[in-house]
Amino acid sequence: MDFEGLEEVISYEGKQFVTGLEGPITKNENAQELCEHFIPGGNRFYSMISRYDEVLAEVLKRQNYRAGEKLRLVLPFLKAHGASDNQVLDFSRKHITVIPGAVKTMRYMQEIMASFIVSTSYEHYVSAVCDAIGIPMENAYCTKLSIDSVKMEDWEMETLRSLAREISDMEPLDVPQAARGPRDLSTQDQRTAHRLDEILWSELSDLASHRFLTEVNPVGGEEKAASVVDVCKKTGIGLEDTVYIGHGITDAQALRLVRKGGGLAISFNGNAQSLREAEVAIISPHTVVTSVLSEAFFKGGRDLALELVEGWSMEQVRTSGIIHDYLVRELERVFPDGLPKVARVSENNLEPLIEESLRARDSVPGEGLGSIS
Repeated sequence: MDFEGLEEVISYEGKQFVTGLEGPITKNENAQELCEHFIPGGNRFYSMISRYDEVLAEVLKRQNYRAGEKLRLVLPFLKAHGASDNQVLDFSRKHITVIPGAVKTMRYMQEIMASFIVSTSYEHYVSAVCDAIGIPMENAYCTKLSIDSVKMEDWEMETLRSLAREISDMEPLDVPQAARGPRDLSTQDQRTAHRLDEILWSELSDLASHRFLTEVNPVGGEEKAASVVDVCKKTGIGLEDTVYIGHGITDAQALRLVRKGGGLAISFNGNAQSLREAEVAIISPHTVVTSVLSEAFFKGGRDLALELVEGWSMEQVRTSGIIHDYLVRELERVFPDGLPKVARVSENNLEPLIEESLRARDSVPGEGLGSIS
């Protein structure tokens, strides 16, 4: 899908804030947690499907396959192990963990800008988070899904349970970071990928649950970018007045779209794919930094936000005259010993930023909503 030229056809006033969910707001990996909860050996099972997803999207570049489609690949197996719409919603509600500061950030953003969530996650989880942190569900884009609409007979459930055990017992896919084609995979990994091809695209094709693979449309990379386009059309606010916060591979196209459209594209503790498309990297255990940069963007656009990034220091924030006293005090409270890393992304610093960002995303603690005031 071609999003070039959008900035030329939209007239607009104001600013808007668009963010991913898992990563910039929450600590959860909801699909993984669901697999761990419902499927025996679910952690290994999800890890295999997740790596396979990466191989198809990034290494083999399978035609018509997009990063993030692992969310539909795991659905037949979740259903076979007893998952229902109510159970998934209930589990999601009970296990929300947020990045420190994220609830306050989302509340503050809604006070100053039109604010939206664009997420690959299932709508059960997204609705649970939106309800918990006070975001209208109509301001969220996510993967629509009805688990209960698919009916399974006992033999199909047992077939899928057996296949799930086989997948869990496979040797882990070890994909080199620089892998760009099938020759970059080991012979063992090629065999494993081939067997997963057989299971997911051949053996499942005659099952009722194959509907999940044909009808569920995860809001992955292209869909996230399309969602940003839809946000712009709804609000009448253009790309150059949009700040987008991303974290993972499914955010890359949306980050690129906003960056090329003259808006502010930010990677929050992001992976390599998101950092390559972002203009600014935030590497932080707390989202107050997101609030500070977003307010600078709200008050002075991309140029003023980047000016703050270029001179990033507590003194710069205090004396800029553009950051609300509440955010200055919060920044001082959270980081009394010095601010976390904020930098413009360039070819010269990309690799160090990737390494530092990946370390940070693993170490950030999550907070249960019960601990948030």
